[in-house]
Amino acid sequence: MKFYLSYIRERWRGIAAAGIFCFIFIAAFALYHLPVEAVAYPAGLCTLLGGILTLSGLRRARHRHQTLDSIRSLEAAAAGVLPRPVCMEEEDYQRIIGLICEEHNRYLTEAGRRYSDMMDYYTVWVHQIKTPIASMRLHLQNEDSALSHKLSADLFRVEQYVEMVLAFLRLDAEGTDYVIKEYDLDGIVKQAVRKFAGEFIVRRLRLEYEPLHTEVITDEKWLSFVVEQVLSNALKYTPSGRITITLEPEKKLCIRDTGIGIAPEDIPRIFENGFTGYNGRSDKKSSGIGLYLCRRICTNLGHRITAESTVGEGTAITIDLKRADLSVE
Repeated sequence: MKFYLSYIRERWRGIAAAGIFCFIFIAAFALYHLPVEAVAYPAGLCTLLGGILTLSGLRRARHRHQTLDSIRSLEAAAAGVLPRPVCMEEEDYQRIIGLICEEHNRYLTEAGRRYSDMMDYYTVWVHQIKTPIASMRLHLQNEDSALSHKLSADLFRVEQYVEMVLAFLRLDAEGTDYVIKEYDLDGIVKQAVRKFAGEFIVRRLRLEYEPLHTEVITDEKWLSFVVEQVLSNALKYTPSGRITITLEPEKKLCIRDTGIGIAPEDIPRIFENGFTGYNGRSDKKSSGIGLYLCRRICTNLGHRITAESTVGEGTAITIDLKRADLSVE
């Protein structure tokens, strides 16, 4: 209905002009006492013919509107699926659209090249930086002092940030390395916990963990990254107490801590890119990327990650693993 009203609104001047012309002829014949039927009959025929032409034009216009409405991208326009122009003005518009499409494609090509170069650079950088990190770790393993333990913990953080950079870049890559299979959840969680064993010991935090005894359909490497990021945040903001890892009903992995908690006004935004919240601003070391990456990865894997927290009591991060609607490779 909206289309028909718009069509009539665009052509109301022509329709009104035709009606005025017919009225002028009829009025002139009446004033000169001429037979009005002599003009009324051809006026009626012209009105009928005008109605037929209007309906035909309406049909063509509706078809063109549907064709244009189905084109939602410049790529489709560039492919030549635009309807055939019926006037010089439409030819001009389509020529302009063609130029815009060419510029758009050039921009996409250039952006793709730059992104590929950036990916190549950071991928090489990550692998290069891992060499001195591994060397430093080997040297620190020969030391048994408070300083060496502190340096080992800091070095582990550096490794995490390096992996975070690589994960951030790979998220938007055209090709992914997801390997979707059925995995033992205990194996994934234990692998992540083992990496933080030193911090649990140094920080004197208690870990409460019961075997989960369940299989999940996911990608082992990416889910491990998510669990590690959640554990890293729990350790960062838990000065004392414990961290609990449990499996809730319907395959919901829950990681709870007894840390400082999250302000209620910050909870809706903690998964946003770059958002640090009150805790991050106080700590001045938060990047606001970790939980954002977790949400992006969980979305890609078909999982769902949520957070509940009470200031001064702790935070619970839940990963709903049953929501995955994925095919096993």
